[in-house]
Amino acid sequence: MSIAEIFDSIPERRPLAVAPVRKMEAAPAAPANQNSDQVSLKTWIAVIGAALGAFLAVLNIQIVNSSLADIQGAIGAGIDDGGWVSTSYLVTEIIVIPLSGWLAGVFSMRIYLLASTVLFLAFSVACAFAGNLTEMIILRAFQGFSGGALIPLAFTIIVTMLPRAKQPVGLALFALSATFAPAIGPTIGGYLNENYGWEYIFYVNLVPGLIMLGMLAYALPKSKLQLGRLKQGDWLGIVAMAIGLGALQTFLEEGNKDDWFGSELITGLAVTAAIALTAFIVIELTVQRPLLNLKLLLRRNFALGTVSNILLGAALYGSSFVLPLYLSQVQGYNAEQIGEVLAWTGIPQLILIPLVPRLMKSVDTRILIGLGFTLFAVSNFMNIYLTADYSGPQLLWPNIVRAIGQAMVMTPLSAVAAAGIEAENAGSASGLFNMTRNLGGAIGIALLQTILTKREQFHSNVITQNVSQFNEATRQRIGELTRYFLTHGISDPVTAQHQAIVAIGRSVRRQATIMAYSDAFVLMGFALVVALGLGLLLKKAAGANGAGAH
Repeated sequence: MSIAEIFDSIPERRPLAVAPVRKMEAAPAAPANQNSDQVSLKTWIAVIGAALGAFLAVLNIQIVNSSLADIQGAIGAGIDDGGWVSTSYLVTEIIVIPLSGWLAGVFSMRIYLLASTVLFLAFSVACAFAGNLTEMIILRAFQGFSGGALIPLAFTIIVTMLPRAKQPVGLALFALSATFAPAIGPTIGGYLNENYGWEYIFYVNLVPGLIMLGMLAYALPKSKLQLGRLKQGDWLGIVAMAIGLGALQTFLEEGNKDDWFGSELITGLAVTAAIALTAFIVIELTVQRPLLNLKLLLRRNFALGTVSNILLGAALYGSSFVLPLYLSQVQGYNAEQIGEVLAWTGIPQLILIPLVPRLMKSVDTRILIGLGFTLFAVSNFMNIYLTADYSGPQLLWPNIVRAIGQAMVMTPLSAVAAAGIEAENAGSASGLFNMTRNLGGAIGIALLQTILTKREQFHSNVITQNVSQFNEATRQRIGELTRYFLTHGISDPVTAQHQAIVAIGRSVRRQATIMAYSDAFVLMGFALVVALGLGLLLKKAAGANGAGAH
């Protein structure tokens, strides 16, 4: 039996026009008529405000990473320990994303989203005043826990407050946070860091954050707190999930630095994550009121969309990690120069993403998803023949192709995955879809870090075998460099020859590093090819644009 036949055999449920709301899930009141195209201005303000919050939360990760070296120096952290500035944020963020739907049901969407926004802005400012590494780690953890909630709640608001015909527009706004924010983050972070100082990468959240706060306070409907749900909470599942995701995220972030399973800490984290997440899955499938409805993954399009989303996250965050590192390590670019290069992965998306909903009205969403993944993959394959001269100008067209691909894939993929999700399952669907993309990003970056380390060692060993003093070309090059150093301030021939050998060693390492980066782009390209294959298995949608299938 083929994969497609297996998925076809799974029974699917069609959504009712208005579905009853489960006690454990949170969603704003859906429009009275899901088939109506009429959306009030107040609803659009809520959707735009929520999407802005998701954008700020994702943007914050990228702009902080672009200035991490300066932050480490300012708070007196070493290179190894300074990585916890990012890790602490990501750990709490990935924990709160699947929790957000349930918390919004307890405290109401309005109160929980407004409170998360206020706390996110407060901790953003507090991070700028951190005096040491411990303070920064604690503040970043709280910032991640409050900011992480903004991402899934925006998705939930879009799929519950907008009628089906208008959801592609809302999802296009959401795509700006998912794909545009990681692309433009290094540009904004580099500019602020180079011209104003690292503190301003935290201050930048204030103005748009206050605007967002006003929009949500005006537009979100009021509803009562339901604190009684705390007694009915899936507390075993929550604890297992928090421990499992926290251990897994830390394992992925710190593993390469600590030589993976060569470290007792990393090995312990891996075992803890495996046990806790296995327990979480068992709990969710057996309890009466689960935190997340994992049975949604039995629906063909949601399952395929979620796996594709993992691969998209790996390539999306992976490329945002690899490109700045390559430009800094190999080409010697500073943060602002890196931002200028990466701007071309962001600007085209800003233009194209608003046009995607129009395309979805006349083109099958599967075609748009396939084309988007294809272009994104091609942009990576365009970078597999890197040389020492391959820098900003050479990256222009690959970055533009990448931008077009990202713009075309995210909105249709979200629409296909979200189509047919009932109101009572909106929180679970949002938590799973957004958590898996972030988790895919963490896995992708961890793999790429390991690939860069191992492949640099491999290429260095291969090149070194051919750069031997028994080789005539090598001896000739050593002689040329020795004479160069003798005419440029070194009088001792032995010292000059030693400097010549050291220079050749640096050249070998640089070339090996460049080849390792080429391998990293190959890996991302193939990951996207797999995502393309999964996209081809998506079920043909009901209607012209495919918005109606599970």
